[in-house]
Amino acid sequence: MMDLIALRRDLHQHPELGFTEFRTAAKVVEQLTALGYEVLYGQDAIDGESRRGLPSPEVLEDAYQRALRDGANPQIVEKMRGGYTAVIGILKGKAPGPTVAFRFDMDALPILESTDHDHYPQAAGFRSLYEGNMHACGHDGHTTIGLGLAEKLADGNFSGTVKLIFQPAEEGVRGAYAVVQKGMLDDVDYLFCHHLGTNVPLGEVHGSCAGFLATTKMAAYFEGVSAHAGASPEQGRNALLGAATALLNIHAIPRFSTGETRINVGVLEGGTAANIIPQSARMVVETRSATEEVNQELERRVRNIIAQSAAMHELNYRIEVIGAAIPIHSDQELAELAIEEAKQVEGFTAFQVGAANSIGSEDASFMIRRVQERGGKATYMVIGTDIPAPHHHPKFDIQEEVLPRSVKLLERIARRTLQAEFSLSRAEGEDRK
Repeated sequence: MMDLIALRRDLHQHPELGFTEFRTAAKVVEQLTALGYEVLYGQDAIDGESRRGLPSPEVLEDAYQRALRDGANPQIVEKMRGGYTAVIGILKGKAPGPTVAFRFDMDALPILESTDHDHYPQAAGFRSLYEGNMHACGHDGHTTIGLGLAEKLADGNFSGTVKLIFQPAEEGVRGAYAVVQKGMLDDVDYLFCHHLGTNVPLGEVHGSCAGFLATTKMAAYFEGVSAHAGASPEQGRNALLGAATALLNIHAIPRFSTGETRINVGVLEGGTAANIIPQSARMVVETRSATEEVNQELERRVRNIIAQSAAMHELNYRIEVIGAAIPIHSDQELAELAIEEAKQVEGFTAFQVGAANSIGSEDASFMIRRVQERGGKATYMVIGTDIPAPHHHPKFDIQEEVLPRSVKLLERIARRTLQAEFSLSRAEGEDRK
């Protein structure tokens, strides 16, 4: 029987950022293969051209070599080289039935984990071994739950097909879209996504979660002409000045009466010395809104400001979308089903069908929409765990007793829905497939 605590702690010690989850994904492949699943990974599981915010080739290769040094199976990670770190486990049951999918994100964050003695991973000896990287959002727990579920369903004693989606690069909302574009959700009748924590206490389960914002993350690159700032400043074209002009005007975009909005320039960098006109500059900006339509308008205005700011200073520019998400609209029927099953799991004592406790934006939104567009149903659940510090904080941690409970809940959901006669007024599967 899988030791969930040991697995989670191993993953916590080896946190890998988006599209560099080589060691993590290789362990997932090994476990799923050993359990008898058909396993798709590498370029078979994700569309390379649709990946957003892909790290540089140098960063990808360094992470690849580190994974090999830390015991990743060379034959497995070779197929993932270059950032193809999605893994899909598929298991057909003993009779025909629906296709039910569960999604688990795997990536960590570029955060230096606390070394304080009151931080449990430090005290218990499983703090991150990769300085500057940390599982500060619970994805080590999500991956562990996914593998625990895989073990519970390995008997194949159900009708239909279970599909376990282990997704890279959720942070920055970068990875799900490429999995969708590969067609991995096209045959799914029911999709269940979940997150641990999000200010929901241990023992509480929410069948769905409302309030996720649409978002676009963009990197803008400005290119000018360098010159001596003292001897010939008029010959220069100041890229950093153009980027700063854009920054100020982006933050001056008005709020909207038709829906809440967010704007933030989180990175502005450029220049090399005090006496050199900066030749290049880089800016990273995000838009968010409660509606997809307003977010699209925010994005249009940001792009226009960047273009006009570059023109003012006679610069060249380009814009790259490095992440995106859309709002989530869960299906009430699946949310209610999840709560019905949660009430049968020991340790869960408080329940809400839905709640407005969003954690910002979520790229599982693309998976949920694809399933719903093709006639299926989906929900995004929250499974509570008390946390000593907020998500994305150096002292973030989860309560490990939530892991076996979560596995049991997802197993119950899977066995409930993996029945030949199960239906929630869905379109006929064969018509969609």
